[in-house]
Amino acid sequence: MARTVATLPSGSRITDFLSFGILARAFPIAKVHEALAATGKASQRQRDLPAHVVVYYVLALSLYMQASSREVLRCLLEGLQWLRLGAPVSIAGKSGISQARTRLGSAVMQHLHDGLVGPIATVDSKGSWYRHWRLVSLDGSTLDVVDEPDNEAAFGRPGASQGEAAFPQIRFVSLVENGTHVLFGSQMADIATGEIALGKTVLPALKPGMLCLADRYFFGYEMWKMAMATGADLVWRVRRNAILKADEPCPDGSYISHIYLSAKDRRHKTRGIAVRVVDYNLDGIDGAEDIYRLVTTIMDPAAAPAEELAALYHERWEIESAFDELKTHLRGSRIVLRSRTPDLVRQEFYGLLMLHYAVRGVMHEAALKADIDPDRLSFLHAVRVIRRKFLAAGAISPSRQGRLA
Repeated sequence: MARTVATLPSGSRITDFLSFGILARAFPIAKVHEALAATGKASQRQRDLPAHVVVYYVLALSLYMQASSREVLRCLLEGLQWLRLGAPVSIAGKSGISQARTRLGSAVMQHLHDGLVGPIATVDSKGSWYRHWRLVSLDGSTLDVVDEPDNEAAFGRPGASQGEAAFPQIRFVSLVENGTHVLFGSQMADIATGEIALGKTVLPALKPGMLCLADRYFFGYEMWKMAMATGADLVWRVRRNAILKADEPCPDGSYISHIYLSAKDRRHKTRGIAVRVVDYNLDGIDGAEDIYRLVTTIMDPAAAPAEELAALYHERWEIESAFDELKTHLRGSRIVLRSRTPDLVRQEFYGLLMLHYAVRGVMHEAALKADIDPDRLSFLHAVRVIRRKFLAAGAISPSRQGRLA
């Protein structure tokens, strides 16, 4: 049976469906041109689809994962013309769209992502801080990609209970700003690359003044040492069988211990790193483990009491909510990334993260104005409003500097 091409409802207008304003505000045209110049991707001649238009098109693809690529382009170009931003651009066919995306490549999107996507919480942002620390969490996830030979060769296919999974997959690791759900510092790789190896490439996004939460899977001597070197403070869970001798008790029930690179170092007490250990349990909760164990770089119990750290650790689950927003509410629970070549998969991946950042930025502004925690706002509702009602013209300056020329 012939497949019906997905389209947006007839009579669609930019004001109803494509919130171009949030894209231009989160990723200003001047920054787009800078990224194109830095990566050598600026258009050398006037094309049907200039490079800067393709950048915004890649972002728009993530806003409408269920619509055809040509239908998304139609709405984007109608928006540009309706807003009188830049010269009219013709609507390319499917082949022209693919060629334009291929010319752009993934480096531009990664450059923009790495340069502009980061924490956005202010001192007035609710739920973003523990005492004076900015709360962030570290974790990883996976995304399915189109089942093409090149994608499988580049990214691999995970195993399954019977045979192999239906689709090749990419693995990615991110930091999340807990209060705003902004994912930043993200890095992607093939499915065979472990989260620890990929996580090490994410750690440089940690900064002094941050307090990073992470699950026990990430804990290890080298990983801990690298994370400490960023200047951020850490509260990570460790396995119950980790050897952590109580060298010095603390008044709040925690204790000072040391971690070592090897058993030999432990015996000779060489290359030890001092940590503070918090052991606790969760009474009356079905399925809870007997003992949860945390280690932290915050050595002074008065600065971060053990009871507060135990309660704080469970904020780590905020990153799971952010991943759900990315994979379910933007992408769609049964939709794979649409790109058919490895470089375009990378391009689409960073476009998806950037679109999530733009949506979360709008939600953060709304939460600040209402003086509420962003957690009280629905991400899915925000996406629907942005698609349907957000006035694109009101979000872009009518001045010459605001033009997308």
